[in-house]
Amino acid sequence: MKTIKVSVVTPDGPVYESDVEMVSTKAQSGELGILPGHIPMVAPLQIGAVRLKNGGKTDFVAVSGGFLEVRPEQVTILAQSAEQADEIDVERAVRAKQRAEERLNEQKRENIDFRRAELALRRAINRIEVSERKF
Repeated sequence: MKTIKVSVVTPDGPVYESDVEMVSTKAQSGELGILPGHIPMVAPLQIGAVRLKNGGKTDFVAVSGGFLEVRPEQVTILAQSAEQADEIDVERAVRAKQRAEERLNEQKRENIDFRRAELALRRAINRIEVSERKF
């Protein structure tokens, strides 16, 4: 089967590079499935999982937003942060989730940035789900 080159890159450097048969991810406009020869496009990404299928194997990468650029023979994901499923520190993600939940529950304080806490919670949940492959 034909493959497409995929690169997942963050400001800290490359996170994933490989040839795959299909890329699946969530863009702001909805779920995307990219196969070799796809029309060129650029799409903003949601916090979520990128599924990279090759043969009978699927790799998972947790991304925290960013952009997806598709060309007929290459997909580039420019993410604010990204981690492969097997590299996620689950204990750290659970602690981040607890901190974000505590911030959201602290309604007495007026200086809490609820949007920021909500995004932190979504990122932590995404990392936990990707590490457990539950989505």
